[in-house]
Amino acid sequence: MNVENKHNKKLERLGFSYERGGVHTARTMMLAELRALLSFEDVADAARADYLEAIQTANCLGKRSGKTRTLTFRHLADLYALDPSLLVFRALRFFWQRDVDGQPLLAALCAYSRDPLLRATAPFVLGFQEGATVTREAMEEFIDAQEPGRFSKATLKSTAQNINSSWTQAGHLAGRVRKVRARAVATPGTVSLALLLGYVSGLRGESLLKSDFTRMLDCSFEKTIELAEDASRRGWISLKRVGQVVEVLFPNLITAQEMEWLREQN
Repeated sequence: MNVENKHNKKLERLGFSYERGGVHTARTMMLAELRALLSFEDVADAARADYLEAIQTANCLGKRSGKTRTLTFRHLADLYALDPSLLVFRALRFFWQRDVDGQPLLAALCAYSRDPLLRATAPFVLGFQEGATVTREAMEEFIDAQEPGRFSKATLKSTAQNINSSWTQAGHLAGRVRKVRARAVATPGTVSLALLLGYVSGLRGESLLKSDFTRMLDCSFEKTIELAEDASRRGWISLKRVGQVVEVLFPNLITAQEMEWLREQN
């Protein structure tokens, strides 16, 4: 097993996913469904089985058939884990309740850490200037170039549509038919989650503020620091900064067992 695979395996214990599939061949990041589910099942430590019951038995998402309910649960679990024993979902839930304005970007950060197709398209979307048009065709070309011939023409088209829709739900694109690059709304909660994802990936100090996760926030280094300081004042994270030296810790979020894993990892 190479170093990258080993690293990924360790991150999977925390809720990251590197499965080759990905929900986006069939669905978007399902922000509306996630919102409905988390407001119906509003206990922070609800178990995965509780989310399944909420969707399947209580039909909290109003799906017409049992089959659709089962599929919806599977897609949401693939995107968000829906399991409080996994740090990625536990952190999503922690900030979700405390930072309502950040929910679209919180969902996108979680989905980014779990869905390889969304992750692969991030540099492409984030590379556009604000106001630039991002067409479905351009997205199709980009996806096809990653692994030529992997998807049929029809699957490529629907996947590109779903991906563009997810980036719109997240706030990075705007418009119904014609998609243009917009600026996502960064908040104290979204900065905290981005820093946490970077931290467990092995980043420390100032590089935490310049990771692929913080790039998703669409804001400057200065704004990221400002929002992180706000989160620290609220007691969500612990941020210490002396000149160029930055230390970020997550006492509310990372368990002793997970800290042990991180120490092994580093």
